[in-house]
Amino acid sequence: MNSTHDTEQRLIELEIKASFSEDLLDQLNQIITRQQDQIDALRRDVAALRQQEPEAGGPVFRSLRDDLPPHY
Repeated sequence: MNSTHDTEQRLIELEIKASFSEDLLDQLNQIITRQQDQIDALRRDVAALRQQEPEAGGPVFRSLRDDLPPHY
């Protein structure tokens, strides 16, 4: 009888572990989906920024004084 009880207890523990594993897997899948959506949005933003670059093709030189805050 003790062997049956031990087997049943082990089975219950395995079912609990499997349940927690399934929950963790679902959470990780949600995180991955959310991160992929963020990556896609960032790619669109980068593509839009690239389209805003000057069309001259060469680098645009600016004076460092243009970047100074107004209090200088």
